[in-house]
Amino acid sequence: MRIFGVILAGGQGRRMGGADKGMLPLAGRPLVSHVLERLEPQVERVAISANGVAGRFALGVPVLADQGGAGPLAGICAALDWAAPLGATAVLSVPVDAPFLPGDLCPRLCLAAETAPEGLAIAQAGGRDHPTFGLWPVALLEPLRAFLASGAKPKVMDFARAHGAVAAAFADALAFENLNTPEDLARAETLLRGPQA
Repeated sequence: MRIFGVILAGGQGRRMGGADKGMLPLAGRPLVSHVLERLEPQVERVAISANGVAGRFALGVPVLADQGGAGPLAGICAALDWAAPLGATAVLSVPVDAPFLPGDLCPRLCLAAETAPEGLAIAQAGGRDHPTFGLWPVALLEPLRAFLASGAKPKVMDFARAHGAVAAAFADALAFENLNTPEDLARAETLLRGPQA
């Protein structure tokens, strides 16, 4: 299997006052760089799905424009479209505001995907599904494109359920925590910096 990765950075950051979440500083570096550092060792290649000026990331990975307003599924679709002609089997998606994502996310989703009818797996932790942390086979590109074009409200779980997604259970719910507010960012800063002397 050839697994590529995508960091979903197309959100509008409303609860962060409209900030570009990926570029928010966390422990002296942009948030996106923390996510990239955890994702990169797990996959063959990585891209960032985002709108706006691609050059702002300057991280040496491709930046894919998604269909604005269609949410995370548009970013996943853009990633599948990028990965398919490069020979990828599947794309591992993670959100840009999850700097604690697990180091074993990819192998555990791959293991779960073996039992899924269409090879689609999502993460589950703390009693909740976390579908933006998912393994998306490139074979789902056309069905996903059709789903986005159908005018349906593009909910990740609706598409995932319709294609027989299975869940991989993780014990550490903190690993899937999204930094949605300035308070969340401050807590993450404290966790990363550790106790101050």
